[in-house]
Amino acid sequence: MSYNHILAETQGPVGIIRLNRPQALNALCQELTEEMGEVLKQYEADDAIGCIVITGSEKSFAAGADIKEMQSRDYMDVYKSDFITATWEEVTRCRKPVIAAVAGYALGGGCELAMMCDFIIAADNAKFGQPEINLGTIPGAGGTQRLTRFVGKSKAMEMCLTGRMMDAEEAERAGLVSRIVPLADLEAEALKAANSIAAKSMPVVMMAKESVNKSYEMTLREGIMFERRVFHSTFATEDQKEGMAAFAEKRKPEFKNR
Repeated sequence: MSYNHILAETQGPVGIIRLNRPQALNALCQELTEEMGEVLKQYEADDAIGCIVITGSEKSFAAGADIKEMQSRDYMDVYKSDFITATWEEVTRCRKPVIAAVAGYALGGGCELAMMCDFIIAADNAKFGQPEINLGTIPGAGGTQRLTRFVGKSKAMEMCLTGRMMDAEEAERAGLVSRIVPLADLEAEALKAANSIAAKSMPVVMMAKESVNKSYEMTLREGIMFERRVFHSTFATEDQKEGMAAFAEKRKPEFKNR
C-alpha cells in the first residue's frame, strides 16, 4: 500500500517506516502520524515481523510538528480532538521493539518521536532539541517528561527553556542515544540491531522490553519484584528450554516464539 508521507517496507523480519516529507524536513503533520500509526499496527499484528525501525532522511529525521498546520488551531479544537494523543503515540503502544535511526534534525516533535522509541541509534550529523519555547509554547508530546528522564533535570530544563540543540556526541554522553555511527552506516547498523533482536524469542523480547519500561514507573523494590516474576515466567516458555539447551549443547538456538 502506498502512503503520502511515509515509505513502508519489510526486510526479512524487520519492518521499516521512513518519514517522507522532504519539502518540510519531515515535519509531523496529522496525516503523517495517522499513516505511521496504521503501519505500526500492521507490523505489530504481523507474526513475521520481530522488530521495527523508524527513520527519516540524511538531512532530517523529523524537524518537529507541522507549524503551519497547527498555528490556526485554538484551545477547544486541540482539547476536544485530543491533539497528539489521538494519533502520535501508537509507537508507545507497540509491544515489539522499535528503534529510531536518527540522522540530521530531530527537533520538537521529532525529538519526542525518537524518544518514544525503545532506543535511538544516531548518525554523526544528528541534532536533538526542543525549540517550542521559541514559538510561544512548550513541548506537548513528552519533551518535558521523557527528555528529563533521559538526560536529567538540568540539561532538560536548559534545552526546554532556551531551545538549544545538542549534537550527537553530547546526546550520547547525556544518555539520550545508545550509540553514534557514521551517517553512511546508519541504516545498516539499525537493521543489524533490528535483525539481532528479531532473531531472539519474541515473547521473551517483549517481556524484557516491558521490564525495562517498568523501571521508569516503579520504585526499585517494586521493579525488582516485577522483573523477578517475569523472569520466573520465562521458565514456562518453550524458548527458555531451547535457549538453555542450545547453550549447554554449544549450538545455535532455534526459537519458536512459544
